[in-house]
Order: sequence, then structure tokens, then C-alpha cells
Amino acid sequence: MATATTVATPTRKTWRRLPIVKQVRQSVGLQRGMLLAGLVLTGVFVLTAVFAPLLAPYEYDQLRDAAGPFGAQAHPSGNHLLGTTVGGYDVLSRVIWGTRTALAVIVIAVLLSIVAGVLLGLVSGYFGGWLDRVLVVVCDAVYAFPSLLLAIIVAIVISGGQSSLIGGVMAAAISITVVFIPQYFRVVRAETVRIKSEAFVESARVIGASNWRIMVRHVLRNATRTLPLILTLNASEAILTLAGLGFLGFGIQPTAAAEWGFDLKQSLADVSSGIWWTSIPPGVAIVLTVLGLTLVGESLNDLADPRLRSRRAADGPPPAGTVEPGGAVVNSAGYVA
Repeated sequence: MATATTVATPTRKTWRRLPIVKQVRQSVGLQRGMLLAGLVLTGVFVLTAVFAPLLAPYEYDQLRDAAGPFGAQAHPSGNHLLGTTVGGYDVLSRVIWGTRTALAVIVIAVLLSIVAGVLLGLVSGYFGGWLDRVLVVVCDAVYAFPSLLLAIIVAIVISGGQSSLIGGVMAAAISITVVFIPQYFRVVRAETVRIKSEAFVESARVIGASNWRIMVRHVLRNATRTLPLILTLNASEAILTLAGLGFLGFGIQPTAAAEWGFDLKQSLADVSSGIWWTSIPPGVAIVLTVLGLTLVGESLNDLADPRLRSRRAADGPPPAGTVEPGGAVVNSAGYVA
């Protein structure tokens, strides 16, 4: 019995230390509600993207079935729960398939920006000198370019503004990558400058460790702890940039993939005619997805801030065993003994 208890205890404690579980346990009150709401919305978005072929009743570019053509701007019915678009596509299917396009842009853009930003920040902060000054100036200059304007330019350069699935995803992802690199660069550079003067880094130099080994084994591990917070906030910006490209006509064409921004653009004329089902579903999908990612990012940012975490202790009685000023000890009921 003693052996079973010893084995089960570490297992129970291990799952509590998982990243998301740990943050949920740390949060309280409204903060926990916001974090859970964001996790639910984000989870629904990811699961919908993964299982889109099973959830969507039709293909994203399907215009007819065995009964014949779908028809343009058809009212919501049993065959088309959210009606059809002006082009004759099923609205529900387009919204579901659009999650895959959005998720692809997020994954590619975030991975590219993290790799480039972390590498540049690590090298710049560790070596310093003229290379550091040049990279800082370049990254500051990138902020002068709005992400949407840069996305339009890249879309035109890549595919002339008439993007296929790969071209549209890469145009949005590359433009977002260029804009987000300075954010990761600044965070990693600042942490690298601080960490490289620590005693354990100096000890590694003394024993003869190379610069590459010190950067990878000692500095990088400690300089990237706050990146998940930036990642969630940048993911929502990536979706908005992709939707902006499609809305302005520089995004992915409807026969190449489903994209929420393009569907919103096509439904502009329908709004004045009282046809609501072509514009509301893709618009709601954008809002809920961005809201979920933003709630997760803001909640994680609050939990990572020691000043905000300290407010939790002031909201309730101190834990049992806490020593109050004067030497008094708080008992299990929350009273000073």
C-alpha cells in the first residue's frame, strides 16, 4: 500500500504542473472565467479546423449535389443550415473550412517569426557591438510598416493579388512574420543582455564552453519563458490580417480555399437587401476566434505579472500557517492564533 501511494502522488502532482492546468489553478474569480472562456473558444477553433472534413456538410468549393445546383443566396433550410452565398456556396461549409485556412496562417507565421526573432535576438544580445546596433535599428524601422499594407505588397509580389491556397497563406504568413519578428527580437535580446552577465554564464565561459553552447544550453532556455504570452496575442493579429487581405480582394480565391475575409467582401451587397446569412456567420467566426485568442493571451499575461498575482492574496484570508506581523500564526480556519 505504501508503495502504491508513493507512485501515485508524483503522478497527481505532475499533471497539475502542465502549462495550461497550472495557469487555470493559479487564476481566480473573473480572471479564471476569462481564461476558461478563451480556452474554450480557442479549443473549438482548433478542433473545428482539425475535423473540418467531418464537420462540413459540403466541400468549400461545392456548388451542387445529387439534387442539383445549390442556388445563389438561398434561405437557411434543412439542406443548408446557414443558407448559400451569392456565388452559390454553402455558408456553413465555408465557415468550417475557413478555420483550416486561418489555422495554417497562424502556425506558419508564428513559427517563422519565432525562429527568426529568437535567433536574431539571441545573437544580437549576446555579441552586442555594431551587429546589435544594426539589428535594433532595422527592427525599429519595421514598425513603420503597417501589417496589412505589408501583407498587400507581399501578396502582389507573390501571386499578383490573385492567390491560390499556398500563395495566399504564404503571403499573409510572410507579411505577418516580418511584422512580428521585432517583437520576439526585442524580448529575447533584452533577456539575453541580462542573462549573459549572470554567474552561471561566466562559469560556463571559465570551463571553456563555446559561445554557441552557452547561447543554446544556458541563455536560450532562460530567455524564452515569456514567448507563449506574445504568441497567443500575435495569433489573433494574424487572423485579422488574413481577413483584411481577403476583404480587400488580395486574399485567397474561393475555388482555392475558404477564407472568411473574402466571404465578407462578397456579402457586402447582400446586407442592404436584407440577406443576413451570408455576412453574419463569417463575421461571427472572426470575432469569436480573435476574442478567444485574446482572452487567453491577456489572462496568461496577467498571471505572469507578479504585481497582478499579488492582488489575489489581498482578496481573501492568508493561508494556514502564515506568520503575521508580531509573530501571530494563522490557523486552518483563517483566524490569527
